Amino acid sequence: MTGHLTVPAAALADALPDWVTLLRAPNPGPMTLDGTNTWVLRAAPGAPAVVIDPGPAHDDHLDRIAAHAPVGSVLITHGHPDHTEGSAPLADRLDRAAVRAADPAHTIGGTPLTPDAPLEAEGFTIRLVPTPGHTADSVCFLAQRGDERVVLTGDTILGRGTTVVAHPDGHLGDYLASLELLSAYRGIPALPGHGPALADCGAAAQFYLAHRRARLDQVRAAVDAGATTAPEVVARVYADVDRSLWWAAEWSVRAQLEYLGVGGTEQP
Repeated sequence: MTGHLTVPAAALADALPDWVTLLRAPNPGPMTLDGTNTWVLRAAPGAPAVVIDPGPAHDDHLDRIAAHAPVGSVLITHGHPDHTEGSAPLADRLDRAAVRAADPAHTIGGTPLTPDAPLEAEGFTIRLVPTPGHTADSVCFLAQRGDERVVLTGDTILGRGTTVVAHPDGHLGDYLASLELLSAYRGIPALPGHGPALADCGAAAQFYLAHRRARLDQVRAAVDAGATTAPEVVARVYADVDRSLWWAAEWSVRAQLEYLGVGGTEQP
């Protein structure tokens, strides 16, 4: 029986390219793991950096990011506050550097990102990879410098455990399709929004796919056994998860029930 996954979905990365720096926000918790990861990419000393996900509006964390100036742009993987709350105050610290996201609501001083317009930073290229599912606006970024590539996965793939499909904004069908897409990125390190870096984005995506499909089988079985609401399914399928997290499990269960076309997706 598939249990609650708390370990990494792939081997941890032994080392990161020398043009990648991790700054972790001091906001640890059940949903944020060790804290929100802010990634700083800089191709060469003195070149403008690119920042991925400012994180929360925590002054010390934002000051640490600003210390990596010059920064050419700030990119957003998705609109959850633990990734975007610091956007405006960071932009102020960086002389109004543009903050760019796929969703215009999270774009400040620039144009929204699109898949057909790669960001050409000094020394490397960043391509947006649409990966809806965790949220409707979730994206990943494929960054390349020379022969080295990394995938910045936001909350689509975490460094430890699995992510929540945040129904109704999140959609399980979209999420499974996004994992299928990311499974092609074999051998490329995954730099997640929370937790440690993983050595192989494609392997992690394939592991996630197998785990999600096994969970769907469990949900089907729970419904066949008489569960009629999301809380009832959670009690059967997520019995090994701390009850303090059942509210988050209900998000995923509602997405699973919607995907299966059965009842129980009503909002509490």
